[in-house]
Parts: sequence; structure tokens; C-alpha cells
Amino acid sequence: MNDLHPDLAQVVVSTEQIQSRVKELADQISADFTNGENLYLVGILKGAFMFLADLTRHLKVSHTVDFMALSSYGKTTSSGAVRILMDLREPIENEHLIIVEDIVDSGQTLDYLHRVLKGRNPASLHSCVLVRKQRDNLDVPIDYLGFEIPDVWVVGYGLDFADKHRTLPYIAELKRD
Repeated sequence: MNDLHPDLAQVVVSTEQIQSRVKELADQISADFTNGENLYLVGILKGAFMFLADLTRHLKVSHTVDFMALSSYGKTTSSGAVRILMDLREPIENEHLIIVEDIVDSGQTLDYLHRVLKGRNPASLHSCVLVRKQRDNLDVPIDYLGFEIPDVWVVGYGLDFADKHRTLPYIAELKRD
């Protein structure tokens, strides 16, 4: 793409690759939950909103959508401490949960969320992550993974830098000076 914003170095995952993989993930989830149980999808705001919307449009099984907002980042850096900014509206006991997350970077947020939601006694708990950075120190459960990406700062398709570039239809590497 020659018309990249000057803040961007290169496209890491194209629009076409994202749309194809999201459909594959939805097909895989639909095949795994064919026993009539209702899925409870928990989208993690703000980053997962585009991914969750596209994913749910392709699901062929009954599902409910809710959201949580967590924070481990300031505008541009991670603080390391995860906190819940917005919680689920309904109890999740005996529900089949899938956490839908945009990115696993350090793994701290997903690990924290897994522990918190497991304590609420869901029938099952899974995770669906759009991108995971290639790092040696990540040891968090990911049941459905879109893409492994290099360990660079990425934006687009929900991912941002200081609330910029979130609505790009692709994922791109941010130039770092």
C-alpha cells in the first residue's frame, strides 16, 4: 500500500487476511459449540470492538454479546497493573464464555481476566484473540488465535496508539522514532 499514513511503517496484516481469518475463526467456534449451548461473548473494549463485530456476524450458533473494559495502559505505555473499568452487566455462572481480545502483548491482561472470570464459575471459559506478539514469555491460554505478529507496536482494526489509527481496516506497524 503506497498510501500509508506517515505514522505507519508497513502493513502487517491486510484487510483481506483479517476478513478471511475472522470467518475461519467463527466457523471453528461454531463447529465447537453445536450442542445448543448459548455462547456468551465478552468483548474487551476498546480494542476488540471491530473484531467482535465481524466475528459475531459470521457465527452460526446462538450467542450473547457483552463488554468489559480493562486498563493496563496509559495513553502510550503499559503500567503493568490491570484494573476493571467496566464490568459485565449479567452474572456468568454456568455460561459458556469466550473472551474476545484484540491483542496479547505481555499476556498480563488476558491472564488477569481469565482468573477473574474463572472465579465467577462459568460452565466453560475460552479465549479468542486476534493477534499475539511473538515473544518467549507469553504463557496464557488462547483457544482461538487469528495471527502471530512480530513484536512491534501495531495499530488498526481496533488497535491504537494514543487513540489514533484504531479504525484502519488493516493492521500496520507504527513508526517509532
